[in-house]
Amino acid sequence: MDEIVRQAMAKWPNVPHCHGWLALDARGTWRMRDDHAQAQGLRGDPIRHAALIAFINRNYVCDDKGQWYFQNGPQRVYVDLDVAPFVARTDPALGFKLHTGIPLGEIERAWMTEQGQLLLEASGRIAFLDDRDLAQCISQLRLDGRQASDEALLAWLAADTGTESLVLHHEGRDIAVAKVALDALPRQFGFVARPRPDQS
Repeated sequence: MDEIVRQAMAKWPNVPHCHGWLALDARGTWRMRDDHAQAQGLRGDPIRHAALIAFINRNYVCDDKGQWYFQNGPQRVYVDLDVAPFVARTDPALGFKLHTGIPLGEIERAWMTEQGQLLLEASGRIAFLDDRDLAQCISQLRLDGRQASDEALLAWLAADTGTESLVLHHEGRDIAVAKVALDALPRQFGFVARPRPDQS
């Protein structure tokens, strides 16, 4: 967190929190949601200002209730999450990089939703893989030691049970891939998708 933010928090400790105005979409884009966007249930406008994005990324944290927010000086601006608290992208040098610009780190666990979306966990962070990078990772998926075809993946996702185990073969390691329902992510991973004042 920026030192100037810490100083502002100390100087003005009782500034009201802000809810509903900032969102993180499934591709890791920060979106500003004005009154109209909130009233109409719209996604909001992408934030394009590089310095503002960097400022948000550096001061993006979570409270003890699993609510993610951007500490904007003395004010907490809570974030509506389209899918998860982090979005990962493939990176030639780092393997996977979070939307905040930091490396994801060594993957510990992986999940696939019923829609074929991939989630990765590393260092306690849950990251949704940007759909534009999914194709690069599909080739790393193995079912019982064989590269998983599209048809085999669809069959694995559709099956209630099965003996075939899906793994993500990444950097010489096999990481088990489990199934997870998209609407169960907040409950399973302990975050709040839509923080609101009565939760803070």
